[in-house]
Formats: sequence, C-alpha cells, structure tokens
Amino acid sequence: MKKAVSFLLIAGLAVSMLAGCGSENNGAAGNGGTSNAADGTEAGGAQAVSDVKVGVIYIGDENEGYSAAHMTGIDEMMSELGLSDAQVIEKTNVPEDESCYDAAVDLAEQGCNIIFGTSFGFESYLLQAAAEYPEVQFCHGTGYQAASSGLSNMHNYFTAVYESRYVSGVVAGLKLNEMIADGTITEDEAKMGYVGAYPYAEVISGFTSFYLGAKSVCPSVTMEVQYTNSWADMSGEAEVATKLIDDGCVLISQHADTTGAPSACQEKGVPCVGYNIDMTSVAPDSALTSASINWGPYYTYAVQCVMNGEEIVTDWCQGYAEGADRITALNENVIAEGTQEKVTEVETSLKEGTLHVFDTATFTVNGSSLEDLIAGGGDYEKYAAYVSDGYFHESELASAPAFDLIIDGITSVTE
Repeated sequence: MKKAVSFLLIAGLAVSMLAGCGSENNGAAGNGGTSNAADGTEAGGAQAVSDVKVGVIYIGDENEGYSAAHMTGIDEMMSELGLSDAQVIEKTNVPEDESCYDAAVDLAEQGCNIIFGTSFGFESYLLQAAAEYPEVQFCHGTGYQAASSGLSNMHNYFTAVYESRYVSGVVAGLKLNEMIADGTITEDEAKMGYVGAYPYAEVISGFTSFYLGAKSVCPSVTMEVQYTNSWADMSGEAEVATKLIDDGCVLISQHADTTGAPSACQEKGVPCVGYNIDMTSVAPDSALTSASINWGPYYTYAVQCVMNGEEIVTDWCQGYAEGADRITALNENVIAEGTQEKVTEVETSLKEGTLHVFDTATFTVNGSSLEDLIAGGGDYEKYAAYVSDGYFHESELASAPAFDLIIDGITSVTE
C-alpha cells in the first residue's frame, strides 16, 4: 500500500529476474516478477493442504477500500487452494507501529507457515519478526527492503497498478473530451485534480500514469495534485477534493483509501475516478470507474509455493497480462460514448506489451526529455538503470515503484 520515495530503492537495483513457484495457478514471476538470485527462499518440504496456516495483518478492515481489496484476494486464494476459514488468521486495524511486530509474533506462535503484511509502514516490524522466525515465510506488500535484508524468508510484493491507473486515465480523458465537445468546458479548462495520500513514489507513479492515460486522448489536459498526508482520512479527502474543485478542477481522481473524494464529487456534480473499489454506491452520478488491484494472484502464488515446498521470489510484481490489475465496471450513466471500446483497445495493448505507460516520448520534465536529463548527470543519474528502449521500466528492477518525477503538465502542492 505504501511506498517510500524512490531513492530508497536504489539499493535494490542489482536484483535479477528469477522464475517463481512452478504451480498451475501462477507459475512464474511474470510481468516484473523479480528476485535477488542469491536471496531466494530456503524452501522446506511440501505441505499438505490441511497443514498450511496463513496469517494476514491489515492496516484497516472491510470498511476501508484498500484492506477490503486484500481481503478479497485472500478469499480468492482460499477458494483456489481449498483452505478452510480455520487455516487463515486475519488481524485487522493494526497500526504501523510495534503493534505490527506483536501481531506478526502472535501469528508465528500460532503456527502460521506464511504471514502477509499489507501496509508500507509494517516493513521494519516484519523484518524483525522474520529474523526471529526463520522457518516462517514473511511477505510484505509494497515494501522494498527484502532484497537487501539478507533474510531468505522475507519477500516484497506489489502489482503494476500504474497500468490500471493509465487505463482509468483514458476513461477520464474521454470524459474531458465529451465535456469539451458539449461546451461544458473549453480545451484550456481541461484541468483534473488528484487527491494524493503522501508524496511517495507509489503515489507519484500512480498519478503520473493516470495523467498520461488522460493525456493520450485529451492533449490539452493538466492536473493539480494535493495531499492529505494520510492513507485513509474520509473528511480530509473530501476537503482536498473540494479545494481542487474550487481551484478549477473539473474531474477528480485519488490515491487515498476512502470514499471521501467521490462523495464530495457527487455533491459538487463533478465526475471522478476512484481507487480500489467501485465508487458508484456513494457517487452514482459522478463515478466513472476506479483503478484497482487484484491481489488474488499473489496470495495464491505464495501460499502454493509453501504447499509445494518451493521458492517465493524476493520481489513480485504482475499486471494486466496476469490478471493482477484492472479497472472496476464502467458507469454507463456517466462515461463518454465509446469509452468501452477504447478501454478494450488499451487493455489489449498493455497485455500484449505494445503499450508502455512511461514511454519517455510522451512526457518531459522541466522541458527536457528524461534521456537528456540522465545524460546530463547529477540527480537524474539514478534513473539510468530504469530507462531503456524508450521507456521507464517501472516495477521491473524491484516490485516497489520508483518513478517520483513531477512531469510537465502536473502541479504538485505538498503543503
């Protein structure tokens, strides 16, 4: 859920590609699945289904979109692998402090073979527990330290959610085009607003890909980003969305975990794109779609590896092609005509690998191409390992996002 800024990821640049668990369900690391070849899991013997016990630590509960999406993924894993409710222990509303370590230790002591922690701030506590329980596999969602930890039982995972962000941006851009065509706004007024949680690489990568998706169909679009400095703050997200609307934004999106922003958009009569879950229940006249993650493929893959006594890759990342990313159902009452057809076209290109979200020909930074900035050295040299073949290879060197540049067309307000 929560990523640190990309300079923290530089230590992971040396990771190499490694195939994952060889099961039918998710047989390889796939798109962006990576692992430090020297740090693979010391796989134990195969486990009978009845002997597997899974622990999960959530930052929220079923009422918070991000955690609800993880819970859906766990349910999918249980169904795919035939695990009973008694074999999965879930801890909800765990804060990003020592409580996480206590939860991890408790799960290990209860006999869990594998423990998942879903929030960025959990990582240091899971690392501590992993060092103390080397026989238990620990998997941390959205982190970056597994490869450098020296712990063979520590793993990071995320998805290529920037792909679904891009697709949802296309939906937004088409809506802007419709608003321009019917005279609601002019081309110069095609300004989007984005409610961000924190100015971390995960959030920056996400709003950049959303913007690039919109720009691919609506060239005049601009975007303003403001932050709530919280992952889940219903009133704060509504407040920031309202500020953005008052500042001239005619469409709102978000990287924040509640329905606060869509609710504000419904009240203001402004179209919006959500995150994690379908927002039409709170914004039936505003919500277009939501960028979302399907965590089921990873949870099935990792638990299957434990069952088979096989390695879990150190860094795992998959996207549209493997079913790990998607957008929620399009709201036919709000989307622009022709949206479904365009979405299908874009999704097909992503799956086939013919469309690269961070194509460097589609954006500039302070008026320069990323390649030129890298060639000039200085602070931009750190991106050299990510850029080749004309695009930024997000989440391929490690699972955690690394794109933290503010590109032209986007204004980021950090205070």
